[in-house]
Amino acid sequence: MSDDILSRVGAVIASRKGADPGTSYVAKLFDKGLDAILKKVGEEATETVMAAKDGDAQKVVYEVADLWFHSMVALAHFGLKPEDVLRELARREGLSGLEEFASRNKPTKEAP
Repeated sequence: MSDDILSRVGAVIASRKGADPGTSYVAKLFDKGLDAILKKVGEEATETVMAAKDGDAQKVVYEVADLWFHSMVALAHFGLKPEDVLRELARREGLSGLEEFASRNKPTKEAP
């Protein structure tokens, strides 16, 4: 298995932008707008946490799949692709999580 599945699913999601909301769940989400998309991401994140708290490994996989899917819809809303996230993960590879986090919060010096 590879990241090809993410590309394929991402392409299908992107193709649903502007499609008839009556024929596609994703088109319906796009039609409802960003708030509806983000609500679904939040719901799926909560369901992922609940599945993990229940200790049900298979349900965790199922819920994470839903979370990833709806996150990909959010990416597509902004014209982004799964490859954009994969590039960011590749950029972070080999960095300590503490180093990466600290690099986000470095104060920038303003010119006098």
